[in-house]
Amino acid sequence: MNPALHPEHPAGLPPAELTLPPHIRGLIFDFDGTLADTMPLHWAAWQEVCARHGIPFTRERLYALAGVPTREIIRRINRDHRLQLDPETIAREKEAAFLTRLPLVRPIEPLVRLARVERGRRKLAVASGGSRRVIPRLLEHLGLQDLFDAVVTQDDVTRPKPAPDIFLEAARRLGLAPAECLAFEDGDLGLEAIRAAGMEAVDVRRWLAATMG
Repeated sequence: MNPALHPEHPAGLPPAELTLPPHIRGLIFDFDGTLADTMPLHWAAWQEVCARHGIPFTRERLYALAGVPTREIIRRINRDHRLQLDPETIAREKEAAFLTRLPLVRPIEPLVRLARVERGRRKLAVASGGSRRVIPRLLEHLGLQDLFDAVVTQDDVTRPKPAPDIFLEAARRLGLAPAECLAFEDGDLGLEAIRAAGMEAVDVRRWLAATMG
């Protein structure tokens, strides 16, 4: 294992370009907060829906649940606050509120640039907690719809992050073993899912801080 890619490496990740070891044949990217700067827009959509229904939810809680599908977030809110919100209804409302903000979505350039550089060298996939209705539209908006060999969303697996299912499914669609994949994430639950899948993980928060700092 390349020590620069090890999640516990004390020096962090290299400040410019990643040096990828030869056994890595596939790169798997989370979407929200990794390939695209969507988290502030997701929070704005949540604020709109929460105000409409009086839902107790905070920005800190949203970011802690990065990568968790909206329906599961609503289920957790129900459990935490003894509410009976309908997950499907609230998820549709939140999705609609987010899609009105789709034109504001911008790419996270260092990660998109890495994917473009590796196109044709390694297989590429997206593994997102977003829905099948939204993620393809975002990829098209950013001009990335033809960049990836596989796109896996919350609708393609049973268990959300931090379960490893979405990353394992991405590797399966790429025709690769998990150990041949390196995955990029901005959320703690997603990083946990990557490691549970038996893959090497890159915390893009640390990488971007080093690259852009």
